[in-house]
Amino acid sequence: MNHSEWKTRRTRKLLGETVKESAAYIEAGYAFALGQAVHDRRTALGLSQTELARRAEMTQPQISNIEGGDSVPTLPLLTRLAKALDASLTIDLDRDTSAFTFTPHGRHQPEEALPDGRDSAA
Repeated sequence: MNHSEWKTRRTRKLLGETVKESAAYIEAGYAFALGQAVHDRRTALGLSQTELARRAEMTQPQISNIEGGDSVPTLPLLTRLAKALDASLTIDLDRDTSAFTFTPHGRHQPEEALPDGRDSAA
């Protein structure tokens, strides 16, 4: 096949062609999706990688590797990450899609203000 005949995976899918994905490709997609979820939650909290690492009893390079999709943490490590990110972790794995979602715990939600300016906790 010459270069002009080559099509990207995305183009082949859009054309309705069957796209065979290797196990390594699928695993890399999972690692990247998890890394993006960790990054998104960490930045939403305003935490540095160093601070998240401290909270999760890890090192900053370990956090960097996870966020970059370069490593897949064990279940115990995922538990520590979720706790350090003050969130629950939901994992949905499928061959076509994958989703890693950190759902914030409710205790850090801002209090609702009453019409007279007092907060509802008062």
